[in-house]
Amino acid sequence: MSDNKTRLDTQTDTATPSSKQPVTVSKENIVDVATTRSAKDMILWLLAIVALIASTLVSQYLPRYWAQANDVWTQLGITVALVVFAIVCLALTNQGRAFKVLLKDAGIELRRVTWPTKNETIRYTWQVIVVMIIVGFIVWLLDNAFNYLLGFILH
Repeated sequence: MSDNKTRLDTQTDTATPSSKQPVTVSKENIVDVATTRSAKDMILWLLAIVALIASTLVSQYLPRYWAQANDVWTQLGITVALVVFAIVCLALTNQGRAFKVLLKDAGIELRRVTWPTKNETIRYTWQVIVVMIIVGFIVWLLDNAFNYLLGFILH
């Protein structure tokens, strides 16, 4: 993640060990960007919310006022267009800019992850399956015991 105390966060890209060029992640304090409020942001948030609400109401109300909206594909196209419009509006806000930087930082962090080998993955998968079977058996035993006790108490 970005270091919020500095204005320029550089990290070494470990995906290609031969090139040790620093990767500029973010040039501004992400917390400041995300908490910045402006009139433009409020308008964009309002437009996005209205577009998302309208996209949920397209199939119910639009065919009453526009005959061509009786077609399912027209309704689907309008719904998709409204959702895309809302996403674009949200991406243009300060919070959207901060989210894009967060995604970029997450991508850099994912390149640094040491992924398990195929054998480790198979071994861990079998361990999870065995534990699930054991826990399932224990829950089944408890369920039967409680059913027996409740049946004995109620009858």
